[in-house]
Amino acid sequence: MKKLIILTVLALVGFTPKAISQAKFKFVTETVDYGEILKGSDGVREFVFTNVGNEPLIVTQVKSSCGCTVPEKPKDPIAPGEKGVIKVKYDTKRVGPIRKTITVYSNADEPIKALKIKGKVLADKSVLEKTR
Repeated sequence: MKKLIILTVLALVGFTPKAISQAKFKFVTETVDYGEILKGSDGVREFVFTNVGNEPLIVTQVKSSCGCTVPEKPKDPIAPGEKGVIKVKYDTKRVGPIRKTITVYSNADEPIKALKIKGKVLADKSVLEKTR
């Protein structure tokens, strides 16, 4: 019986499981800061990422916390080691602070990822000049 237990323990110790295959995000930044921008300015920004996993990364859906922000997901899978982009367009006709969340759904090791945008839309140049 002792021999059987010793052999079992040795077999388990010598067993090394194969690495888990999965996709994985690595974002350049998880928060995009618009800073202070003027009403009507270009509201398009990008979240750039690399798939640092060992399987293709598939972004299935991207949602915004508000209708004033329109996200756009990559159309094709992102191969391991390749870069991808999630575009976001904020409606800069809305004056005031920007604090929104973009939720990314994918097959990555973290299947639901929250990204943030922030900043402030100013009414006109005179407001921008007073703040500097």
